[in-house]
Amino acid sequence: MHFVNLTRRIEIGSNSYWLRVGGKNIIFDAGLHPKLSGLAATPDFSLVPEGTVDAIFVTHAHQDHVGSLPILTQREPHAKVFMTEATARIADVMLHNSVNVMTRQSENEATKHYSLFNHRSVDLCARAWSRYPVGRRYNLDGERSDDDREVTFEFFDAGHILGSVGILIRHAGKTLFYTGDVNFENQTIMRGATFPEEGVDVLIMETTRGDSATPAGFSRANEEERLTRGIQRAFEQGGSVTIPVFALGKTQELLAMLWKMRLGGLLAHVPIYIGGLSTKITGVYDALAATTVRSHPELQLLQEMAPYVLSGNEVHTIAVRKKCIFALSSGMMTEKTLSNIFCRRILSDEKQSLFFVGYSDPDSPSGRIRRAPPDTEIALDPDTPAQPIRCHIEEFSFSAHSNREMLRNYALLLKPKKIILVHGDITAMDWFQNALFKELPGTEVIVPEPGKKTVLF
Repeated sequence: MHFVNLTRRIEIGSNSYWLRVGGKNIIFDAGLHPKLSGLAATPDFSLVPEGTVDAIFVTHAHQDHVGSLPILTQREPHAKVFMTEATARIADVMLHNSVNVMTRQSENEATKHYSLFNHRSVDLCARAWSRYPVGRRYNLDGERSDDDREVTFEFFDAGHILGSVGILIRHAGKTLFYTGDVNFENQTIMRGATFPEEGVDVLIMETTRGDSATPAGFSRANEEERLTRGIQRAFEQGGSVTIPVFALGKTQELLAMLWKMRLGGLLAHVPIYIGGLSTKITGVYDALAATTVRSHPELQLLQEMAPYVLSGNEVHTIAVRKKCIFALSSGMMTEKTLSNIFCRRILSDEKQSLFFVGYSDPDSPSGRIRRAPPDTEIALDPDTPAQPIRCHIEEFSFSAHSNREMLRNYALLLKPKKIILVHGDITAMDWFQNALFKELPGTEVIVPEPGKKTVLF
């Protein structure tokens, strides 16, 4: 059994990993780097002999895990592709949206982008997808099997977004568990992960939040209460609230929090605006509410919250009225997206409030706003003039990833023979490597260098 990190550098980017076990070649995830373009944004699939992949597993539908899947399936037409039903439905929406984004970028000659695949490529890719439930063991032919002579897999709920899973691989008395992106804590819709608690020899673990400790006394319930008070203050000051959100995951969690506020007697007649991609994905959350593991299975977000859908044309002209909530993607406020365009309209208005509820890349427009002092002039798009930051800004933490303490505790519970650290910046991996080296002296903790083979057994 050996492992190869197919990412091109150690960071959170185009996640993809090659596992060789029992004579079979398995690929975990096929992401697309959010900050790069062209082939540089894809994993280095050339490390795997072409045409030899037996199975591809997709843990969830975020772009950094699924965005290169059409490229990989075209390269490996005989490989079976395994995911949950929810991941399949959301991935179809996300990949077609990715084509739209790449097409717009390629039409702008100044950016020198080009499309990696088209809508037909996505449709052809989707034909290879097989949907499987959690909690059952299958072989790589997709048949139920408890035969330890075969390479088998089993999905476990990861608590990250709808459909997200960790993957347990078994063969010849050895076990390997890949967490994918995980959250052990209950969110508003998603319930915390239910992962295996024993019998894992090799743990491949994400490290996203390893570079920061959880503040003393922090709780999600307190953070929700702080958000409630923040919205109330913003409305009392005669303004509206703009919240940049990721279309997948964060939008649905935010809508559910706003729903809870309405149940408590707040926001009864407050208009809520979201974008078209967010609406499509929220529709999947609603459609699968009763058949997936989530809190409030009775909750139909689009029906209960009745959000207005803001189009790309309307975002330039819609009136910024009092007591409205604009929950617009992208969460990073990437140039040309709804949140970026709309925030340019409210950034210099002292009555308006801009709330951040998740991670921002430091180099993204949202990251630059969060670092900038008040009244600093900032250009949110290279094609627009700089403007002073005068709106009220607040930050909240509703991460869909487990904090580093929970991940460390999970590793301590399993006590595997080897731990492979992935999906994190170097500082995050350094913290985990140092902490686990001290607390698990019998465990080998590995930061896999991209492109290099790690022998597991």
